[in-house]
Amino acid sequence: MTKTILIVDDDPTQRRLMQAVIEKQNFTAAHADSGEAAVEALKTQGNIDVILLDLVMPGMGGMKALDEIRKRAPHIPVIVLTGQGGIDTVVKAMQAGAADFFVKPVSPERLTVSMRNVLKVGELEGEVVRLRKTTTGALTFGDMIAEAPAMRQVVRLGERAAKANIPVLVLGESGVGKELIARAIHGASARSGKPMVTVNCGALPENLVESILFGHEKGAFTGAVAKHLGKFREADGGTIFLDEVGDLPQDMQVKLLRALQEGEIDPVGAKRSVKVNVRIISATNRDLSEDVAQGKFREDLFYRLNVFPVEVPPLRSRMEDLPELIRHFIGRFNAQEGTHIVGVKGDTMGLLKSFNWPGNVRQLENAIFRAVVLCEGNELEAEDFPHVSGICRQISSDAEEETLRLDPATIPTAKGPATNTDGPVHITNTAGHIRALEAIERDLIEFAIGAYAGHMSEIARRLGIGRSTLYRKVREHDLDPKANKALG
Repeated sequence: MTKTILIVDDDPTQRRLMQAVIEKQNFTAAHADSGEAAVEALKTQGNIDVILLDLVMPGMGGMKALDEIRKRAPHIPVIVLTGQGGIDTVVKAMQAGAADFFVKPVSPERLTVSMRNVLKVGELEGEVVRLRKTTTGALTFGDMIAEAPAMRQVVRLGERAAKANIPVLVLGESGVGKELIARAIHGASARSGKPMVTVNCGALPENLVESILFGHEKGAFTGAVAKHLGKFREADGGTIFLDEVGDLPQDMQVKLLRALQEGEIDPVGAKRSVKVNVRIISATNRDLSEDVAQGKFREDLFYRLNVFPVEVPPLRSRMEDLPELIRHFIGRFNAQEGTHIVGVKGDTMGLLKSFNWPGNVRQLENAIFRAVVLCEGNELEAEDFPHVSGICRQISSDAEEETLRLDPATIPTAKGPATNTDGPVHITNTAGHIRALEAIERDLIEFAIGAYAGHMSEIARRLGIGRSTLYRKVREHDLDPKANKALG
């Protein structure tokens, strides 16, 4: 999580001196004793944030190494140091892409200021690039943090969806980043650079939904003092993203279905239909199949939207991405707030990994923002996350209390198989053999429905699965989610 500074110098004494300066600032120092070793380090070291480069070295000289570094990693700032610094050397180094230049010996204070400045500039440039890509519709899957196995599957599906004009339904809990997936699909498609218009269907006033989506003519109703194009015509040639599409009123579901089937819309007060060419990406955190069964969502519209479903996993299912997400958010808020946070302390990272993150990536982002503002040093600590710390302590306390309440007679031991009295959900049959996994799963879900009075969000959270997965399993096991059984 801390910033890594690569020291490139053939003099071991100079490397040790610069390492001391770097580590005093809570950065991590990496070493290369030649230009060739520096170029190789770009392939093997992983994340390198700044390079300190000596110009005079045997073999590949500093200028040649600088040229190779700029070709291979143009985003990494390079600070050049040399014992022989004429004005011509300075000019050549800066023209070759050096971010700063020093003549040895350089004071630790001056070197520290330079490193922090280039890191700050890098964070600002990264934020500018991110904002530019977001506003121009050029964001792609390569810009996402998605190294966890669960997310790699999402990326594979998204990349395939981007190659076609197929309607996509992005599923997932609130805060998992469904809009980011939609933007990446748009940015990787042939419509990249064309408009991408986002509509939060849950936030539309019911009496204005039709006008906002399809537009209206001047004088079509009281207050319509000018012609309004509507979101579909604003997105013509590009993509329209219907967020929380399950919240659309049923009368608007009929009109949306016609727009999808016919490729044309009827603005309020218009005499004729208008053709539109838009790609539809929709998203919801609800189980639309359950809404269809309950008559809350039109079945024909569901099938029209659910042609290519992409389910985004919750943060708790992709914890491998947590360190890089934290690093990304720290960099963003450093750029926004002018702070100099370099990372998270090791024990604090363990705390963040142990948290369940019910609000997913959005909750993590807000927690990091708050922590960056609260932090008094240059590394985030546990006290900068009071909400997370408090919940983790409570969970730990509850777990200890539950352990004390356990009846030892119900715990299987090494003496032999447990009996079928091994708890409210039996894992063994009367003969002492393990029951089928499907049967145990059914009993566990049935028990959870009773234990949490049919509150499906809480049941899904406690079982560590998504709500859509829970609803699917309830249907598979023919269970009644409205059953309110007491704890046995």
